Formats: sequence, structure tokens, C-alpha cells
Amino acid sequence: MGPVLAGVLQLLALIGALALVYVPFGNYMARVYSSPRHLRVERWIYKGIGADPDTEMTWPAYLRAVLAFSAVGVLFLYLLQRLQGVLPGSLGFSSVNPAQSFNTAVSFVTNTNWQSYYGEQTMGHVVQTAGLAVQNFVSAAVGIAVAVALVRGFARSRTGELGNFWADLVRGTLRVLVPIAAVAAVVLVACGAIQNFSGIHEVGQFMGGTQQWNGGAVASQEAIKELGTNGGGYFNANSAHPFENPTPFTNLLEIFLILVIPFSLTRTFGVLVGSVKQGYAILATMGVIWLGFTALMMWTEFAHRGPALQLAGGALEGKEVRFGVGGSSIFAVATTLTSTGAVDSFHSSFTGLGGGVTMLGMMLGEIAPGGVGSGLYGILILAVIAVFIAGLMVGRTPEYLGKKIGAREMKLAAAYILVTPALVLVFTAASMALPTPPHSMLNPGAHGFSEVLYAFTSAANNNGSAFAGLNANTDWFNTMTGLAMLFGRFLPMVFVLALAGSLAGQKPVPVTAGTLRTEKPLFTGLLVGAIVIITGLTYFPALALGPLAEGLA
Repeated sequence: MGPVLAGVLQLLALIGALALVYVPFGNYMARVYSSPRHLRVERWIYKGIGADPDTEMTWPAYLRAVLAFSAVGVLFLYLLQRLQGVLPGSLGFSSVNPAQSFNTAVSFVTNTNWQSYYGEQTMGHVVQTAGLAVQNFVSAAVGIAVAVALVRGFARSRTGELGNFWADLVRGTLRVLVPIAAVAAVVLVACGAIQNFSGIHEVGQFMGGTQQWNGGAVASQEAIKELGTNGGGYFNANSAHPFENPTPFTNLLEIFLILVIPFSLTRTFGVLVGSVKQGYAILATMGVIWLGFTALMMWTEFAHRGPALQLAGGALEGKEVRFGVGGSSIFAVATTLTSTGAVDSFHSSFTGLGGGVTMLGMMLGEIAPGGVGSGLYGILILAVIAVFIAGLMVGRTPEYLGKKIGAREMKLAAAYILVTPALVLVFTAASMALPTPPHSMLNPGAHGFSEVLYAFTSAANNNGSAFAGLNANTDWFNTMTGLAMLFGRFLPMVFVLALAGSLAGQKPVPVTAGTLRTEKPLFTGLLVGAIVIITGLTYFPALALGPLAEGLA
């Protein structure tokens, strides 16, 4: 079997698995977030934190709960790292320095999981399991909760109430994330991933000296790292490490875990708004972009330009031979079109155009299918903009799902789509203009610029993957990427929840002959076009200086 055919068959198997679970899993999540019933363990948690799960919240109250919970998470994780040197199970590692502690705490709380450190040489068992792994669950649950609040804004009318954040957080964690992650962890262990709390072992000679490996609760963290579109690896090599991702089957399983919740949430959206066809329209938009990016990536990496690539059967430098070009390309697209950031190959080693594809996937706003929750609310914001564009074309007040899109709604949507590009471009420009930050670049020219552009694109979009070749463990990059992650996560949430509150307070508009049918293929095409054009106009100059210049050289 040739490598191209193997890659295509892996892609078909992945599509089949996602299609198989789409309806039942999407329906299940709709029941989770609409059921009036609370499980006993959930009631214990509500009592412990002093929350009333049946109290409805307006959008400012919902936002305050999100920000307060996240602030406590940042503080706890920061202190855990600073105190690591005196904690049990630290494996002898010292406390993490302040700048890196801040960066890592923000990174995991914002669902970014950007890592400017070597995991196996920096974090002990307590920080990895009680700190990082816990945030993998709850930061993902926060994203889903915000998305569900926006969906309620479309589904409800004449009310400012969007549900209860604490109920949404607890249900998302206990009923969705924990059960699936537990099963996935068992499967990973059965396939060869490690799960222990062993210390550091010397495992033989390497380059004239001994090599040291440490164990850890890797399989359990790997499962939620992918399922929650987090991405932070137990080891520096991330999902290229055989302890995290041992076989081609686990590689495909991890890609499935990355995509299953974001894609299935479109079904949840359709059920909650009372029209599954609306969910299918959003799914089709996501699917078209994802398949297009995957095909483009596989073409750029399989293209046989030069004798070395002809002999290797594709651009294999920087890729694991057990996954090949096909598996690595599918993984790279999945992880950058979602907010995952996990890698099974090193994106800096991709071809110039292939590296550009990974960057462009993040620059779209990670909406195809995007992160857990963030992908759905991101594409719904763009759907609002697409409806507004259509309304301008026909001279009619735009409507979406029975709600009028007026000046307030458009201002909030416009602010949402502007904030992340502003963060990326301003921080990148500052890093290139100041004298010290460029010293962190391993490569000169277009590729070096791409390293910096990728870093801030990854941080501001809460992705977390790295282009490699950039020494990001400096005070400048730890601080600036930390700020980019904070603003890139929570400023968009402000606009999303404000939009949800505005929509929920409206009176439904009846469907007429002039209403744009947003469940039809025409709207899907319009939405795809709006996404590509908005992103292209925003980022094209920066892409032209980096990956495009390198790829066309």
C-alpha cells in the first residue's frame, strides 16, 4: 500500500467514526444541558461551592462567574508551580520561575496549553495531575458552557437569562468529559501508553552518556488533552512521544478525540434551537473547510519536489515514521483547526506552504470545527456576520434563527472578529521591532518571521502548538504570550455573552418569504466565503512575509 493511499484510508476511517457518533452524542449533550435533573454527586459539588444550580443568570452574572472561576484557577496553578520544590512527588524538580509559572498557569486555564518548557524536566507528578490535568477538564467545560449560553440566546426570547454557569460547568465536566476521557485512557494504556507514578530512570547509553526517562499519569492526561482540545503534553515531544502516542491506531484515536465534541456540538445546537437542519448547515461549513485544509496539507507534504522527497515518498523530515506523512498531515490540520495544539510532528519542519496551512487554520479563528465550545460560538458569530452581509445585498433587515441582527449585535460580532487579529499582529510587530526578542529565532528570514507569527497566532487563538525553532522561554515571550492568551480567551467571551443576552431579550421574528433560509446550501456557501475572505484580508500581508514567501521561494 502506498503512503498516499494509506493517508486517504485513514481519513475515510476517521470520517466514518465521526459520522457514526454524531447524532447520538450530539443528542446526548443536548439532554445534558437542558435537563432539569441534577445527579447526587453534582448536588454535593453545588453544596460545597455554595451555588444554586437552579438560579438563572443574566449575561453579566454569567460572565462574572466565568471570570471569577478562571481567576481562581490561574492563582491556584501559579502557586502550585511556585511551591513545587516543597511538594511531594516533585521528582526533585525545583520551583518554576515566576514568568514561566504565570505563562503556564494562564496557558492551561485558557485552554491554550502553550508550553515553553520541557514537561519531563520541569513538572513533577503533583503539578502534572493536580494542576495541569484538572485544568484540562475544567477549561474545556468552560468553553462548552459559554457556547451553550450563546445557543440559549438564540433559542430563548423575551428574557435576559442564559442558564446557570455552575450547573453548565459541572455537567460538562462530569457527564461529558470525565466518562469519555476515562474510556479513552484505558484504550491508550491497552495500546502502550504509560500510566504510573514512577520516578526517574536511567535507560541506557545515549550519545556517550545515560538517558533519563520519568513516568507519569500519561494516558489519563493524554485522553483529556485531546478530548478537551487542550494540547499540553506530558513530554516535550508531545504526541510524537511513544509514551503518549504509541501506534498509528492511537494516532487516529487521538485525532478522533480532538474532533468528536466540536463536530457533535453542531447537532446539540440544532436540537436546542429546535431545527436540526440549522445544525447540519453549520456542520457542512465546518466540514468543507476541514476537508479542504486536510487535502491541501496532504498535497503540500506528499508533493515530490526534488530527489530526497521522491525517495522518501513525501516530506518526512520532522515526522514520525510510524505515522507517516498522511497521519501527520491529518493530525496537524485537526490540531490547528481546533484549539488543541497537540502535535505528532513538528510544524516548523513542514514545507513552507504546509506550515502556512497550519497557521491559516488558526487564523480562521479555529472554527472548523474549532475547540470544544469555542469553535461553535466562533462560527455562530461569523454566521451572524454572513447574515448581515446577505441582508445588505437584498436591502432587508438581517435575521438569524428568528432574531433580528441590529446595530448592537453587529458591533459585538465585529468586536469579536477584530480582537484576536489585533493581538496577533500587534504582538508580532512588537517582537520583530524590538532589539532583543528576535534573538530567540533559530532561523533568519521568512522562516524566522514565521516562527514569531506562529507563536502569537497560537497564543491569541488559544491553540498552544508551536512552530519550534523559537526559544519562547524568555521573560519577553513568557509574558507577552501569556497576555495574548488571557486577552484572546476572555475578551471574545465578553462579546459572545453580551450578544447572547441581547438575542435572548428579543421577540422572535416570524419567517416570511423574504427571510434568508440559513439551513440551505446557499447559506453554507455564503458562510464559507465570508470566513475565507475576512481571514484573508486580515492576515494576508503577514502570511506573505512568512510562509508564502518561503513556500514560493
